[in-house]
Amino acid sequence: MEVRRVVILLVGVLSVGAAVARGPWRASEDNTRGWQLMTPEERIEHQRRIRGFSTLDECRAYQQSHHRLMDERARQRGLPLPGGDRDICAHLRGDRP
Repeated sequence: MEVRRVVILLVGVLSVGAAVARGPWRASEDNTRGWQLMTPEERIEHQRRIRGFSTLDECRAYQQSHHRLMDERARQRGLPLPGGDRDICAHLRGDRP
């Protein structure tokens, strides 16, 4: 009986792990311009906003505003700000396969 419980628990944990791995987009220092210049609260809000856009125009407007803010913070601190390689709004384009 104990072995059965362990097996069931293990299958459950593995299922949740797989779902999380395929889960929604997550902001990180690797894919977010100005990550190092944001507070933890700003990072959470940024991720929430990115996930919530339903139109490309809304997403682009936010993206441009965010980039201006991060550029200004970097300039004020004398820090270089690398550009991002990922288009956070691409999932809203109509031409995707």
